[in-house]
Amino acid sequence: MSYQSYQRPPYPPYQTPLPNATAVLVLGILGIPGCLCYGLPGLVLSGIALFLAQKDLRLYNENPDAYTPGSVSNLRTGRICAIAALSISLAWIVFLIVIVLASGVAALSDPTHFFHR
Repeated sequence: MSYQSYQRPPYPPYQTPLPNATAVLVLGILGIPGCLCYGLPGLVLSGIALFLAQKDLRLYNENPDAYTPGSVSNLRTGRICAIAALSISLAWIVFLIVIVLASGVAALSDPTHFFHR
């Protein structure tokens, strides 16, 4: 009977999930309906999600074989949702500022118009 020598793999045989992948996904998804609340909650949630995603992407790029493909997929999906939520939030905030400025200019041009009702 001959025994074959066993060689250990250079990396651990198991892969771990990225530490913040689920949090990035949840914050990115919650950021989208948060956009409808005057844009501020969506802006905050998507900003946190993008910060955490950047941190995890840096970890993944250092050692891609150590992390599960599912957690990388969750991280990318959450990052895309966070970018969409950030874009919608910023557009909504700009829209609200334009509306407030336009109504302010209209009130200054004819102040009696707003007091007739």
